Parts: sequence; C-alpha cells; structure tokens
Amino acid sequence: MKAFLMHKDRDFDLLQQLPWNEIALTQDLELRTLLNAMSSNDKFLYEVIKKAVLSPLYDPEAIKYRQDILKDCLKNSSVIRELYRIPVESSENKKRYWMGISSRYPSSLLHSSIEMMQMFVGLLKKLKKIANEQAHKFHSEGFTTFFAMIRKELDDGYFTVVQHHLKELKFGRGVLISAELGKGNEGTNYILRKPHGKNKNWIKRIIAKKTPNYGFRISDRDEAGARALSELENRGINTVANALAQSADHIDSFLKMLQIELAFYVGCINLHEQLVEIGEPVCFPNPSPSEEKQYNFKGLYDVCLALTIKHKVISNDLDANGKDFMIITGANQGGKSTFLRSIGIAQLMMQSGMFVPALYFSANVCDALFTHFRREEDLTMQSGKLDEELNRMNKIVDQLTPNAMILFNESFAATNDREGSEICRQMVNVLYENRIKVFFVTHLYEFAHYYYEKHSADIVFLRADRQPDGTRTFRLIEGEPLQTSFGKDLYEKIFEAK
Repeated sequence: MKAFLMHKDRDFDLLQQLPWNEIALTQDLELRTLLNAMSSNDKFLYEVIKKAVLSPLYDPEAIKYRQDILKDCLKNSSVIRELYRIPVESSENKKRYWMGISSRYPSSLLHSSIEMMQMFVGLLKKLKKIANEQAHKFHSEGFTTFFAMIRKELDDGYFTVVQHHLKELKFGRGVLISAELGKGNEGTNYILRKPHGKNKNWIKRIIAKKTPNYGFRISDRDEAGARALSELENRGINTVANALAQSADHIDSFLKMLQIELAFYVGCINLHEQLVEIGEPVCFPNPSPSEEKQYNFKGLYDVCLALTIKHKVISNDLDANGKDFMIITGANQGGKSTFLRSIGIAQLMMQSGMFVPALYFSANVCDALFTHFRREEDLTMQSGKLDEELNRMNKIVDQLTPNAMILFNESFAATNDREGSEICRQMVNVLYENRIKVFFVTHLYEFAHYYYEKHSADIVFLRADRQPDGTRTFRLIEGEPLQTSFGKDLYEKIFEAK
C-alpha cells in the first residue's frame, strides 16, 4: 500500500539531502519562525516540514497536485487530524510495548508479530472507517486515489482472513510439524502443517480408519528434552514467523509513510489557522514553467513578521512579468529587507505546494533559490567583511543554474560607493545576461543609477516609500533610485528622543 499524498508516483523521501545553502536560507529568510509555527513545537513535524519546504518541486503540475490535496485538507482539517492520529498511535504503541520485531528466536518473533498485527488490525479498521464515512468530502486526485486504495485493499474479506490466520498462529491445539530424515539421521525439511480439521460427527470419528502414529512424552523435569523440543518447534515455525514479521513490517512502513506525508499537511493546517486568527489572507499561487519568467502578486506580506507580532502587516503589489531583474532602493528602515524576505518565503512556499501569504500570487518556478544578505560583524572572521562577502558569492556562482533566483540584501556595501558599485555591476552584468532572476536591495546609488540609465525598460525599480515628513509607509513603489537613503531621519529620531 502506498499513500502518494506528497508525490503522484512516489513516496516522500525524508532522507533526501537539503540544499547546500540550507543554513543561509534559514537564517536570511527567518524560516525558523515559519517552521515553528507550522510544527507547534513538535520535533517530528518540524523535521518533515523543513524537508518539504527546503526541497522544492520544479514541475508546475506536481505543485498543483499537492495544492489540490492541501485544499482538501483545509476544508476537512478535523478529518486530517483524525487520520494523522492513526500512525501516531501506532508509533506510540510500538515505543511503549515493543522494541521492534528483531528476535532471533522464531517463537519470540512469531509472538511479537502476532501482537503487532493485532494492534495494526485495530488501526487499519479505524482507517477503513474514515475512508467509508469521509471519502465523499475529498475531491483531489491524491485523496480520491488514497481512499479508493484503502477501501479496495482493506475490505471485509481482508480482515476476516487476517483474524483467522492470527488465531491459527497462536497454535491453541499445538504445533503440527512434518520432517524427514537426512544424512546421519539428522532431521531435515521441517514444514509447519495445518492442524487436522475437527470432525464434529462422533459416529464418523469412531468408525473412521485410524492412521498409525507414535508419540512420546517428555518429563516435566527434563530440561534438555524441553530445549530440544523447543528447537524443533522453532525450526518448524521459522518460515511462517518470518513471513508474518514481513507482513507486520509492510504495514508498519505504510503507517510510517502515512505519518510523514500527513505531517506536512497538518503543519499547513496549523499555519493556516494562525494566519486566519491574525486576519491575514492567503491564496494558492499559480505556478508556471521556469522559462516563462512570470512574477505578479497582490497583497504579498512577510508571513514570519506577521507570526512574530501577531497582527496584520503591510503588504506590497508587483507586476514584473517578463522581467528578471528588480533593484530596490530607498529610505532606511522602509521595509526593503522585509519585502525581500517575503519574496523568498513565498517562492519556497509555492514550490513546496503550499498556499502563499498574499491576495494573489503568480510566478515561474526556479531551479534554485540563493540569498546573499549582509552579515553582522563576526569577531571570529579571518578576513575582512568584503572578502567574506566575495567568498559567499563565489560559492553561489559555483551552484548557479540558468533558472535560479538570487536575493541580494545590501551586498558589497562594506566598501565605498564607487568600489561597491563596480563590484556589483560586474557581477550583475553576468547574471543579467544569463537571465538569472535577481532581487537586489542596495544603498549603492552609482550602481542603481547606472542600470536605471542603461536598462530602465528591462528592469523594475522599486523604492521604499517615505512621506515628506519622514514617515515610512513600509510600502514599495516603482520609482527612480534616489541618491539618499534618508539616514538623517533616523539620526534625528534617535538623538532628538534622547
């Protein structure tokens, strides 16, 4: 049995490698805030969601497949939580009562497998009950296939057969084993046999032809004889014990994968409930192939900021369809870095099949997402800040693909405007020529103004809005780069307050 709730044709791989820049993405986009909100401090949920968010999908159809499943989950959140509790209960029961089916003694293995299967049967019946009662509420391809599989594989006949075999394997009438004599009169070819059926007609039992049989009885104090008999029994039941253990492992694997795949959707439900409580909107994005170069959204906001301050935050609109390059300038503390984080988080959320924090969002998928954010001074650094920034950029260049996205935040500002602008210009020329999608937040006026004069028709220029009195609206508007970032406003605000 396969759940196929994360991918249409394969299981979700919890052991897959995270991208090499996972630490940078988590730090620069403040992803821990998002992951903590989705996982509700559950370590298992956290690990699954982290893998899902940082292991993006690249096929728009695969994204839509997961989106449709998530839409079903949001409409039927209580059912999803009930489904999720089934594999969780299985995991908890195993930790509490079993250390795993790993005994080297067939009799112990068989006993543990029977107990495990009895526990699984109870859980599978709960799963079948949910499928029978709730399947009509789900319309996605993923859940339609999943519930159809459950009802087909776990029909009444399945449970009848399983219960019959489990009863027989308890050997209430003893163990019937056949064997042959091999070399040196050693026993060989041990085979477990079905017990003789009981003939309820006592007359037939009396007149029936008797088959000669011979037996012996071991004394209660004969420990060596008891061990020898136990060894014979273990040889006879070895095959069936292994077969039952494999069956239990198969069901266990299915429930584990079900828990993993449902964990992602439980996390999405957790996040959705928190955003609804705050009053923030969400939407399901429209993903397009990487070569289409789409980027259009309304009401996009930084979901991590909203989760931190617990109320609605300022959002932004942008229509950059057909454009690969966006330069963002303007007032200090005007919302530029927050906007940049909202871009990166929305891209990751879209490509993991989630909703995004916006009223509307449409974008092409990217082969990889990179961040190059300004770092605080680090006393352990072996070289200057500029060298550190160049080294990080060099690592990004080694991993670049034609359809990647890079988010720059005040990069290469550790030197003067002229040198920083020249570094940025040489680097960005290559990215621009290779159609790498770039969002660049900068205070380097010479750099920004150069591209405004040379490529204003092909580049979107955004500026952090500032009112005449110095008030920040935290919105970004399209506009020509300004030669000042209005640091004087902050100076006057801080020192006048003192």
